[in-house]
Amino acid sequence: MSEIKKVYLCAICNIESGTCSEDCKFCTQSVKYQADIQRYKNKSIEDIVKEAIIAKENKAVGYCLVTAGLGLTDKRLDFVCEATKAVKKAVSNLKIIACNGIASIEQLKELKNAGVDNYNHNLETSKDFYKTICTTHDWDSRYQTCQNVKEVGLKLICGGIFGMGETNQDRISMINSIKELNPMSVPINFFHPNESLPLTKNTLTPKEALKLIKQTRDALGVDIRLMVAGGREITFKEYQYDIFKYGANAIVIGNYLTTNGKVASQDISNIKKMGLTIAEDCKK
Repeated sequence: MSEIKKVYLCAICNIESGTCSEDCKFCTQSVKYQADIQRYKNKSIEDIVKEAIIAKENKAVGYCLVTAGLGLTDKRLDFVCEATKAVKKAVSNLKIIACNGIASIEQLKELKNAGVDNYNHNLETSKDFYKTICTTHDWDSRYQTCQNVKEVGLKLICGGIFGMGETNQDRISMINSIKELNPMSVPINFFHPNESLPLTKNTLTPKEALKLIKQTRDALGVDIRLMVAGGREITFKEYQYDIFKYGANAIVIGNYLTTNGKVASQDISNIKKMGLTIAEDCKK
C-alpha cells in the first residue's frame, strides 16, 4: 500500500446544470433521462465567487468550474472566462480548473488567457467500451481535447469512471490511455446509480473499489495526483478514508455536480485523525 502523507482538496462548482443533450448513460445532466436534479443555464457570478471563498476557507487548493453540454460554445466560453476572472480577483492562491467538455486549441487559449490554470476532461472509460455508454460523440474526440489541453500549455486533469459494467481489461485500457497523456492529476469516479438512468447498478464492493485505487496508483506511479471524486461516499461507505491507504492523495470536498457530498469539516477532521497533512497549495 502507498505511503500517502499529504492530501489535496478540491471543490466543484456546477455553473451550468442539467442542460446537456448528449446521451451518456451514466450522467444525470442529460436532458434525455429527465433525472430529478436542479437545472439552470448560468449560475450567478456572485454565487460562483461566494462558493469559491467557502472552498478556500475549507482548504481547497483547486476550484473546478463545470458546465453541462458537449463542449464549449461561444457563449459558454465567455461565461467561463467571466467567472474565472471574478474568482481570481476575489480569492488568491486558488487554482482554477475548467471542465467544459470538448474544446479546441483556440478555445483553450482563451481560457488560459482568462486565468484558467488547469483543464479537466475525462476519458470516462476505454475506447472500446465507450460506444456502449454514449452514442452522440466518440471517445477519440475526448482524447483529442486532452491533447489540445497539453498543446496550449494548460495543466491536464484526466480520469474516468469505474462501476459502469466495464471489464477489467477496459479498466486497464483506460488507465493506459490516461498514462499516455501524462496528466498532472487523475480523478477517478465511482458510478452513482440513479433510477432515471439506463445504467441502474454499480456492483462494486468497497473492497473491490479499494483494489481499483491501488491498481490505478500502481499503473500511474507515485508522482501523479490521484483523486477519488464522485461516488466516494456511496461506494466506500465506512471505508471511505481507507482510500488514502490504497494510493489516493486527493478528494473532492463538499457537493458534487448533482449529488451531495460530506460536509467539508468532517473530511478535514477525519484526514487529520489519520495523521495526514492537508496541502496548502498545489505544489508537491
